[in-house]
Amino acid sequence: MSHPVAWHELAALTSAQRTTLLTRSEADLGPFLEKVAPIIEAVRIEGDEAIARFARDFDKAPVEPDKLAATPEDFDEAFRVLDPELIETLRYSADNIRRFHEAQMPPEMWMKEIRPGVLVGERTTPIDSVACYAPRGKGSFPSVTLMTTIPATVAGVPQAILLTPPGPDGRVDAATLVAARLGGVEKVFRVGGGQAVAAAAFGTATIPKCMKIVGPGSPWVVAAKRLLSDRIDPGLPAGPSESIILADETANGRIAALDLIIESEHGPDSSAFLVTWSRDVAEAARSAIPEYWRQMSELRVGFSATVLGGSSGGIVLTRTPEEAYAFINDYAPEHLQVISKEPHEHLSHIRNAAEILLGEYAVGSIANYMMGPNCVLPTSGWARTHSALGVRDFLKTSTVGHLTRRAFDEMAPHTHRFATYEGFDAHANAVSAMRLAAWRVN
Repeated sequence: MSHPVAWHELAALTSAQRTTLLTRSEADLGPFLEKVAPIIEAVRIEGDEAIARFARDFDKAPVEPDKLAATPEDFDEAFRVLDPELIETLRYSADNIRRFHEAQMPPEMWMKEIRPGVLVGERTTPIDSVACYAPRGKGSFPSVTLMTTIPATVAGVPQAILLTPPGPDGRVDAATLVAARLGGVEKVFRVGGGQAVAAAAFGTATIPKCMKIVGPGSPWVVAAKRLLSDRIDPGLPAGPSESIILADETANGRIAALDLIIESEHGPDSSAFLVTWSRDVAEAARSAIPEYWRQMSELRVGFSATVLGGSSGGIVLTRTPEEAYAFINDYAPEHLQVISKEPHEHLSHIRNAAEILLGEYAVGSIANYMMGPNCVLPTSGWARTHSALGVRDFLKTSTVGHLTRRAFDEMAPHTHRFATYEGFDAHANAVSAMRLAAWRVN
């Protein structure tokens, strides 16, 4: 069966049609918010019992409430049964990810004298507890486990845990367990979906309460994070995968097609566009896509064809480079790959993209697994205000200030004047003659 690839000529679209292209699958969370609320309440009241019941109901997994945690024997068995070459690949990936995130680490503290005797700065400390979430709905993702646990351990989080749905056998995916240990996290729990977010937010007899949760997830996870945002920091908004391939007239259309399919195979709720002002490149890509689909499984072709055949994907043909840049900045994609003989020439025009890959060799799949920068990225246009996951997501800063007596004497009159204007008597009194009198008494 042939699957059509959607073709969108940007200049011919109405405003409403253009808006439709910019809309993500999770834009309307209403139905999920309504359905996840009782799940959250059940976990709050019943704890582990509810989690085990939902594992049986939703994941079709035989999970018992007293066996939610992976054991040391589970980790050891994972290392035994996993292909040694895959373990070596996971080690290689972990090393690259660790190197990148170690380079991100800010100094523990810095101070600067901004005026004589006025020392100000910041002190950085890790968040006390963070839950890392690795989804499993459309496959297992040890890559996400590495991308969340490694920056957590590099940042020095005292209590980092991993939450991941169980498979049909009730067990944690072996590669995920290996990745967790390589990432420095040994506390792994069999729980997914909205119930995982609730478990981290409230804590249960088995699963520790956490201050923050990070990692991508389904609309159920996103909805639960939104409802529980007053209980737990939901981290950056990371939902279904999305990407844009920007290809100029120097690009190889067949390469653009190959890379366009990458994110489209994640699921029917993904988004993937090829954006170009070259009709030749667009036509070459559209012709190549069915050929590449024939080299994929029926499941992945179904996902990809759904995405690339509708309003959430396909080919966007613009009249000019400027139109292409404007569409990309409006879309603010999770992943952006620039395919060009001179990709750096386009970089200055891109303001909104969570990840920017330059050139035909910087393949999205390499970036997802082993280039080093984090593949947990803001989706749904949040790249306008959010950054990729990194060590900063596991850290917090305290501002630090110190004044000498000389600096106090300089700043006190200005402070008194400011406080008096705003009507704060105690603020003003604290830097008035009252303080001088108190010093004299002592």
